[in-house]
Amino acid sequence: MSTITRFVAAAAVLLLTVAYAASPQPVAGTQAPPATAREVIRLWPEGVPGLIKDGGPEVVADGRVSNVHDPTITVFRAPAAINTGTAVVVCPGGGYVRLAIDKEGRAIADWLNSLGVTAFVLTYRLKEYGHPAPLRDVLRAVRLVSARASEWGVQPGCVGVMGFSAGGHVAASAGTLFDDPDGRTGAPLDSTSARPDFLVLVYPVIRLAGAYAHVGSAQALLGADAKPDVLERYSLDGRVTAKTPPTFLVHGGTDTSVPAENSVLFYSALRRAGVPAELHLYEQGPHGIGLQPGFGGMSDWPQRCAEWLRGRGLLKPAE
Repeated sequence: MSTITRFVAAAAVLLLTVAYAASPQPVAGTQAPPATAREVIRLWPEGVPGLIKDGGPEVVADGRVSNVHDPTITVFRAPAAINTGTAVVVCPGGGYVRLAIDKEGRAIADWLNSLGVTAFVLTYRLKEYGHPAPLRDVLRAVRLVSARASEWGVQPGCVGVMGFSAGGHVAASAGTLFDDPDGRTGAPLDSTSARPDFLVLVYPVIRLAGAYAHVGSAQALLGADAKPDVLERYSLDGRVTAKTPPTFLVHGGTDTSVPAENSVLFYSALRRAGVPAELHLYEQGPHGIGLQPGFGGMSDWPQRCAEWLRGRGLLKPAE
């Protein structure tokens, strides 16, 4: 081997070593994160409220994340040439037990980027903490994006929250409980408004009590012994007011995990409160499809959502 060849090989090994060391390392035996580097920002650099000591490492496996103790947002910047100035905090689902970070996080962020929207994929705390940790995490994310909007090319009045399944409950909580005392920690950033400018809820969990409740989410968030009045308090159709932001909802009529009545009840509450809302309830459509094709009309929900965003002036007009 020549001296030049040995030098090139050594340089390549060094570059690979540096790149590996600089990237987030997964827990042993779990799936490695994608190679594309993104800006990951800790929500609570001053210290996570109520942090569980010795809670163990975050687990990443099969496109899902669990055991979250240090919540973050991962920034997916919109391409400069098509940046609309709109931002969306994306809340993956997973029943408050895990996060479908690939299907309902990164894939959604890439789609939003294609529309010129900057996406912030949220990893929020789960069953290990329960309420109010997920609420505090999503409100902190909205406050952080709003406070640093100019840094990311985001325009005032253009910060929304999108959620899927239990992540839809997180997003709907942001839209209904943004002024709730439980969402505050006494941090200086609490002075920044946490009210989203719009919501997108895809097969969301809304009810934690009654016939249409998602029992798994209710138990993970509020505990197996939660009293009926507490379950009702966080069934979010009952928390809608005139201040709840405009909302786009999607649900499939054959969803056997989270009944479509969750979206119907939230939509009806929005209507009663005079909040602009659009509901796409499909005759056929299961739970958890994300952006997958092949589910009939329901697979077209991203196009319908883009039309709604455009109609509200949140996207550049279609060419």
